[in-house]
Amino acid sequence: MRVQPDIVIPDSVEMPRAKLHTAHSGVKIYSLEANDYEFVRFTFVFRAGTSMQHKPFTASATLNMLSEGSRSMTAQQIADELDFYGSYFDVNIDRDYAYISFVTLSKFYKETFKVAREILLNPAFNDDELEAYCSKRKQGLTIERRKVDVQSRELFGKALFGSEHPYGATAEEALYDNITRQDIVSLYEELYTAENCFVVCSGRVEESIIESIEEIASSLRRGQKPEVELPTPTVTHQMHKAVEGAVQSSIRIGRLLFPRTHSDFVGMQVVATILGGYFGSRLMQNLREQHGYTYGVMAAMINFDREGYLAIATQVMREHTDDALNEIYYEIERLREELVSEDELQLAKNMMIGEILRILDGPFGIADVTIENIMCQMDNSATERSVEEIMAITPEDVLRLAKRYLSREELVEVVVG
Repeated sequence: MRVQPDIVIPDSVEMPRAKLHTAHSGVKIYSLEANDYEFVRFTFVFRAGTSMQHKPFTASATLNMLSEGSRSMTAQQIADELDFYGSYFDVNIDRDYAYISFVTLSKFYKETFKVAREILLNPAFNDDELEAYCSKRKQGLTIERRKVDVQSRELFGKALFGSEHPYGATAEEALYDNITRQDIVSLYEELYTAENCFVVCSGRVEESIIESIEEIASSLRRGQKPEVELPTPTVTHQMHKAVEGAVQSSIRIGRLLFPRTHSDFVGMQVVATILGGYFGSRLMQNLREQHGYTYGVMAAMINFDREGYLAIATQVMREHTDDALNEIYYEIERLREELVSEDELQLAKNMMIGEILRILDGPFGIADVTIENIMCQMDNSATERSVEEIMAITPEDVLRLAKRYLSREELVEVVVG
């Protein structure tokens, strides 16, 4: 007879420490060796997110145009060369940072670094490619913005930060027509510099690979580290938008709080998990299981470079909008008035630590967590401390945090539909 093994939830996590190398240009290179693997991933991180741009859509356009041809390779040649060697290239951008990642088999790292060098150091920013990119993105954004969840996400940012704040600003898709090659070149020259960059690599990190990364990092344009002064957020506590013909309402509730470096951030992650951070959470049990208002609901703490906030999000049939709002506020008030049971709190802790272990199961996940820690000016011991903080949270802590940060008058409510 087969016997299911006991489920063991560790009360601590060991995070490997990254080795630090510094290129001649001053770029910091962090390596995480995992020699059991036959590949390596290296990610160049630039502080070149959308909050750094001077013109709408130029931050994402600059990043995405990097691989659309260089001075010696066309976009097709770049794609073919990476594909031939089984290498992978990916870009991502958020409010604060731009991420450029390459994955390659260790034995083909020289060929991949040759292409990476072209992408990072010699982008052509071809006018025809830029026009095609902007046309495609404009059309895609127009279609996306027909969805009530996209509209509510953008409106929620505006409600939390204000329409003039880089974290809350949105722009009409027609402004893609105004992007010029010079806009892209100027942003690239300003932000894609040695002073504005760090690199994290993981996998089979041999000395020759570090030397290749150093060569690229040392060849980055030199410049000054840009500092952008963000305005004080302007909070609007309620925004409702009617959408003709919408069969669903998209609901977002939350509030502006603090970034991950704050002493209460981990505690509020626990509060958010109890509310809506896993399938058996209170909001899921209420809105989905008991009332059938929605297929899903989530609650989470969101971390930006200089701000952070709590967000609760769901979509319901329009006729259930008011009822769903009432139930969300009911569950919030319950957290502010009643002690959570030890069993429910432990379940939430188990879910959180299980998710951390899932993310850390492999060199890519460890590298991603390392990148986040570096952006918060922490080392990987911060992840270990987070686990310890999660395990130390008590029902009294949850009640205290909910009372302090989840009062109804401080919450922001956005409904689109």
